[in-house]
Amino acid sequence: MWHILKYVARRGQVAEPPPEPAASSAQPAHAIHDEILAILGRALTIREVDAGSCNGCELEINALNNPYYNIEGLGIRFVASPRHADMLLVTGPVTRNMAVALRRTYDATPAPKLVVAVGECACTGGIFGESYASCGRVSNVIPVDVTIPGCPPPPADILAGILAAVRARGSSVTA
Repeated sequence: MWHILKYVARRGQVAEPPPEPAASSAQPAHAIHDEILAILGRALTIREVDAGSCNGCELEINALNNPYYNIEGLGIRFVASPRHADMLLVTGPVTRNMAVALRRTYDATPAPKLVVAVGECACTGGIFGESYASCGRVSNVIPVDVTIPGCPPPPADILAGILAAVRARGSSVTA
């Protein structure tokens, strides 16, 4: 035990420096919240659907809820029911067994609804493609508004994709 403590005392704190603040292009949280409220008139509610993924994208989506990204503070909330959702966030290639459930979830989401495909598998079918067990990309089953490529995409890219979908909806409402 003493040799470990001596080693730690000699070596000092071993850690990497904290990350630099994001570039100035990042919007402050209140600006994002105000933009969401201006477009939707209320908070954005999301139903996340795993259509057959490896859970890599789900880990990155869950990271959006940590204090660093704090999407709750931006007025973005995850809900358990598609009937309360404004947006579907779909991950993974759509397996044949999940195709009907995904269509039902899409149909249960009230209009106007947004669909965001998250990850390479949801966007293109990934390494699974179309086969006897997989329908492939999400757009083969339901219409998709925004795709976020990556395996898995980082949380910042997911947040940017969510905001792009909201902005696209806002421009179509005002046009």
